[in-house]
Amino acid sequence: MPEGFEADGVWKARGRGFQMGVIQPDGVTVHLTGQVAWTAEEEIAGKGDVEAQTRKCFENIALLLEKVGGRLSDIVAITTYYTDRAQLPVIQKVRLEFLEPETAPTSTSVMVAGLGHADFLVELTPVAVIPHDRFVAL
Repeated sequence: MPEGFEADGVWKARGRGFQMGVIQPDGVTVHLTGQVAWTAEEEIAGKGDVEAQTRKCFENIALLLEKVGGRLSDIVAITTYYTDRAQLPVIQKVRLEFLEPETAPTSTSVMVAGLGHADFLVELTPVAVIPHDRFVAL
């Protein structure tokens, strides 16, 4: 579980589901491909609904991390790509459903002109560190 921190003189995360800095714990670092709102059948979940799509992204991430013994709380950094500035508060709201503010990762959010499919509204790319005692080698 990452240890987050802030510093005087720098703007604050204020419980928005990320940390200003994270001290990476010991463990196995796992990089995931950017997750979108695809189901296992490659159908888009929540077409036109950024809240549903963000939720599906986190569900996909959780399943991938579970495969190697990880949890969402093991995420130390996440990059969020989204297509409309108005979507960010909704994305942050959903992020708080999945990530505890005390152990939230660092975060970079990038507004883009488009993603890999015209109907994708958000893509999440996480990096996690799974403790050695939980890591499941494939």
